[in-house]
Amino acid sequence: MSADRTALVTGASRGIGKSIAERLTKDGFFVVGTSTTDAGIETIERYLGDRGGGVTMRIEDLASVDAALERISSSYGDVSVLVNNAGITRDNLLVRMSDDEWSDVIDTNLSGTFRLCKSLLRSMIKARWGRIVNVGSVVGRMGNAGQTNYAASKAGIEGFTRALAQEVGSRSITVNCIAPGFIDTDMTAQLSEAQTDELSATIALRRIGSPEDVASAVSFLVSDDAGYVTGETLHVNGGLYSA
Repeated sequence: MSADRTALVTGASRGIGKSIAERLTKDGFFVVGTSTTDAGIETIERYLGDRGGGVTMRIEDLASVDAALERISSSYGDVSVLVNNAGITRDNLLVRMSDDEWSDVIDTNLSGTFRLCKSLLRSMIKARWGRIVNVGSVVGRMGNAGQTNYAASKAGIEGFTRALAQEVGSRSITVNCIAPGFIDTDMTAQLSEAQTDELSATIALRRIGSPEDVASAVSFLVSDDAGYVTGETLHVNGGLYSA
């Protein structure tokens, strides 16, 4: 199914993005991962080896997106699977939040998803097959103090996903969202053992999720087995929150 298909995973140098890229190579895709830094690209190319490649891209910058996609097209062909994983946080209470803290998060997380989807849809429509998975967050549903910008961007991604699924379903293109809960990444690694235990106690499965938990869900959504699933948000949060 996927031997001749290319998957693009943004923000693939570490954490959830890295696990998604690694899983998709196991599924047989040729994977292109993006990072904003040369060091990140070196990391991606090292772990992907001959199963993929790395491309520098800043999803908040249309010129950067266009240049990166041109390199991908000329080097690897059309992208059949897009995983919009890259994103940022700029946490602050709303009364203290600057315009830049608001706009940087919205422009990267939400508008970045728009830029990538719009740029890659034409080739998927022509091929009459495609898979788009947008990475949201449990925060987009349950909210979180100090993250009005982040929560708004992730809630927006869910609405965007549902609408786009309606537009392109007739071309056998599915568009879905993954909403991770608390996942073992660089951010949660900064928590103390006591904080981790306290957090885990709020989760039905009594543990923080792994990046591989999210990657497994993405693997399903981009497969032929999920060909009749579109416009959905799959919550991967261990029972922290029931939507």
